[in-house]
Amino acid sequence: MNASWQDFLGAAGARMNHHLVTDFGDAAAELTAAQAAHAATIVSPLSHLAVLEVSGSDAADFLHQQFTSDVKHLATDGAQYSAWCSAKGRMLASFLIVRNGPVYQLQLSADLLPAIAKRLQMFVLRSKVSISDQTAAREIIGLSGQHAAVALQAAGLPVPSGELSANAFAGGVVIRLDGTRFAIIVASDAAAALWEQLLVDARPVGTLVWQWLDIRAGVPLITERTKEEFVPQMANFEQLGAVSFHKGCYPGQEIIARAQYLGKVKRHLYRAHADAPMSAGDAIYSPASPQHPCGLVANAAPAPAGGYDALAIVQESFVSAADLTVAAPTGPRIDLELVSRQTSS
Repeated sequence: MNASWQDFLGAAGARMNHHLVTDFGDAAAELTAAQAAHAATIVSPLSHLAVLEVSGSDAADFLHQQFTSDVKHLATDGAQYSAWCSAKGRMLASFLIVRNGPVYQLQLSADLLPAIAKRLQMFVLRSKVSISDQTAAREIIGLSGQHAAVALQAAGLPVPSGELSANAFAGGVVIRLDGTRFAIIVASDAAAALWEQLLVDARPVGTLVWQWLDIRAGVPLITERTKEEFVPQMANFEQLGAVSFHKGCYPGQEIIARAQYLGKVKRHLYRAHADAPMSAGDAIYSPASPQHPCGLVANAAPAPAGGYDALAIVQESFVSAADLTVAAPTGPRIDLELVSRQTSS
């Protein structure tokens, strides 16, 4: 997050914790505003995300050979979820890839960006590819609600028509994530003016609200605390359209394909709730095997009804007993519900 953008948000009432915008003064009311039954139009600084830009004549081929998704066939005005995996098929990072003409903008967890940028650069070799950290140059703003499209139009921004489609504007690009949510990548020096325009029709909320919306949508984000923990199918990435089983080789491809076709994935994605705080990387335990965790929290955020909601990846054989705990074998009880999504591509 650009320092001047951070200063602007602070002056606008944002409360922060380690560069994460927690709220704008009333965390509980902000969460309530985002609930589906009473969903207001909300706008949030996505300070937990950052942008890595990949360009050059070989950019599509390069990303296609490294990532799990079919980057070569991503439309000029398209977006797709993807992942980069180790040779063992474990996710090093997850992305929302946005194609803006010949340029690919990769949204990923901000705490992973420096390491991922450095590691990706090692594989460029003689390819005509440029990899650029956009932390100081780009901000990401989230907009959600039944009337979010109206707020975009009122701010003079384009409204992408289909899920995971994108439209460019003079200062950046708008991506439609689903029926009511949009992400806006905007030049840092234009972010404050755009924020003010969006506030005419939208309520400002903390990043934690957006993280809760991602949990409700069933979209996990790999962070520093969960890197190399999951094969993509454990996190439903094949259902997000983030894994292609028809393209050529990429790191971890054999293991990922074997897991898909032999049905060997025994850990699955669940929505979880606990009355106590949870955070990414927290272990989940069963009394049937208290010495070894049976799952891991991928992402967590405060819940509108109290307590915390999360996305968790748990070994299916332990789920039915409904006596699981989080953080310790004697920790708070955690309730689970299997996440099921339709394949988006």
